[in-house]
Amino acid sequence: MNQTIKHIIILLSLCISASMFAQKKTQGYRVEGDEVVFTFDKRDYKEVTHGLSQHRKSIDDKDLAIEMIAVAGEFNNWSQDKWIMTKIDENRYEFRKKMADFTDEFSWEFKFVINEHYWAEPEGDIENITDAKNEYGSDLHVYNLKMYTAHISEDGNTTFFLKGYHKAKNVVVSGSFNKWNEQLFKMKKVQDGWYLTVQLKPGVYEYKFIVDSIWIEDEANPDKKPNEFGEFNSLIEVKAYYTFKLRGHKNAKKVLLSGTFNDWSKDGLKMTKTDYGWKLSVLLSGGKHQYKFIVDNQWILDPDNPVKEYDFHGNINSVCMVR
Repeated sequence: MNQTIKHIIILLSLCISASMFAQKKTQGYRVEGDEVVFTFDKRDYKEVTHGLSQHRKSIDDKDLAIEMIAVAGEFNNWSQDKWIMTKIDENRYEFRKKMADFTDEFSWEFKFVINEHYWAEPEGDIENITDAKNEYGSDLHVYNLKMYTAHISEDGNTTFFLKGYHKAKNVVVSGSFNKWNEQLFKMKKVQDGWYLTVQLKPGVYEYKFIVDSIWIEDEANPDKKPNEFGEFNSLIEVKAYYTFKLRGHKNAKKVLLSGTFNDWSKDGLKMTKTDYGWKLSVLLSGGKHQYKFIVDNQWILDPDNPVKEYDFHGNINSVCMVR
């Protein structure tokens, strides 16, 4: 990749909720279920730029016969031949990527490359593009792509509710889960107040409500912490079920689970016998947890889990991660 492209520095922005893009046109991608669908439509571009010479030519130039289009960006080291798009019709191409392939929150720049040489740069009044300059002062345009770990979903695991405020025109929930965005998570008005259901990864989050531009705490939530403005942010902890499995030991009379999540209790959590051995699902907070099994009073490591570490007392414990 040439030096000019390396000097493109932008903040990319994608939100899983389609409502984020209601005010302006977006292009370059869309979200379908658990996939990010990169979309290229030849009709959205007037010119393309040669990566080395920086020479610009019309995308309809007869010498520019499109043989291949790839998605190139920070997420694949600007590779011009890895994320090859599929041709849908004479104008449109697509490339699909699972959201799970992008770990945690990400912020990437990307655009499309034609025949490994010509860069298609977005133009116009589009929500998700950013202007940048190369070392020669020329304008460069790239798509914004940013995904938050949180997204609006009626089937989500966390519901925010604000009672009252019937005369409010606009209520938003903003927090550490969406970078304190002031517009993204608009709440829905119901008979008793306002609500919004979202999907959050396990973890502890700070948040506040914005009622007609006024920031307020969650009055119904006693958990809060001071912020840098001399006020308080409300706190919410999201947990997720993690299933522990111990294969074998079918002749054991009792198998327990114990770990950092229950202060290494010798009484443990009683596991259920299955066809393959023993299992137990436990609601855990996000992050790392150490654990062991207690098989008829004998403490053992998880034989099927290669991840282990020492504790502060010289013991080796199995480790699980809840994300």
